[in-house]
Amino acid sequence: MLEVELKKQGKISRLTNKTFNFPKELGEGFYSANYFLKSREIVTKNKPGHKVTMQWLQRRDDSMLCGIDEAIAVIHTFAHNPQDLEIEALNDGDIIQNMEPVLKVTGRYEDFGFLESVIDGILARRTSVATNVREVLKVIGDTPVFSMADRQDDYLTQVGDGYATYVAGITKVSTDAQGKWWGGKGMGTMPHALIQICDGDVCKASDIYLATFPNEKVTALIDYNNNVVRDAVILAKHLGEKLNAVRVDTSKSLIDHYFDDKDTSGFDPHGVCKELIFALRKALDDNGFNYVKITVSSSFTAEKIKDWVSSKVPVNMYGVGTYFVNNMTCGFTGDLVVLDGKAQAKEGRANYSNPKLKKVPYPIY
Repeated sequence: MLEVELKKQGKISRLTNKTFNFPKELGEGFYSANYFLKSREIVTKNKPGHKVTMQWLQRRDDSMLCGIDEAIAVIHTFAHNPQDLEIEALNDGDIIQNMEPVLKVTGRYEDFGFLESVIDGILARRTSVATNVREVLKVIGDTPVFSMADRQDDYLTQVGDGYATYVAGITKVSTDAQGKWWGGKGMGTMPHALIQICDGDVCKASDIYLATFPNEKVTALIDYNNNVVRDAVILAKHLGEKLNAVRVDTSKSLIDHYFDDKDTSGFDPHGVCKELIFALRKALDDNGFNYVKITVSSSFTAEKIKDWVSSKVPVNMYGVGTYFVNNMTCGFTGDLVVLDGKAQAKEGRANYSNPKLKKVPYPIY
């Protein structure tokens, strides 16, 4: 698996609290559930000094863990007396199972308990993104895929989501923010807006792109006029070998004009469908443009990509966005399971053993 290879190459390593740009309000409880803040005040005034163990786990098999380094950094940065806490953790990129502890913190509850829900959220978000990316990579074979997730959520999610995407094995991202924690840079060429400014003429849009970036070949969005096959051939004839690829991003509410005079009773012709891509590849090849690659995007999921790979649809790259980040698959919970060295947990919880957990030193620099 790619994540194993990344670890072998030393490309996945424990990040530290120097990596993250945490808002100071994290330490003030601004992002903590209010009842945790109340609990801290109650314990501090009435039951201080008890040593507890809190463990974090989720309920899905075959998930890719991410957010551990960030969670540890939160604890080391904002917990009270973090040097007194004992932390045991797995690593970002580990594959985890249902109810498997991924993080345990032992110490005085009043020192760290108020961070519980913040850590829940970090682990849930990062692990869900990494797991979703991994699900795509498991079915996609050797075909490249790039993350278009920047436009699918609040911009503040880009940095962490980009790191989770990287941990799972994707290094092609849309924005520099997505690559911030691991040193990546955004990629891309032409949006629909550039074609619109050229009055819907993709050839003109490509010309001014090349005039501005003469050392780059063009990857052009080709669905602006909803006539992918026709426009791709026109553009290829216009640009020749300066055309690297065309990207098909047809809305699933539309049917491409290629099908206007064709029988579509045997399949769903809406959006970016397999039949359209087969037709596009044939048209490019028949006109001598077999070197022009095809990129597809718009509503691609692991299930859809698996079907396309099985059908040998001639795609050179997939763009995926919504499936990566608006598909929360792994929800975490933190539970107190030990009190002053003795088992103490709510019904249905226990201090589960996990020999894979490793002690984390303080501080990590």
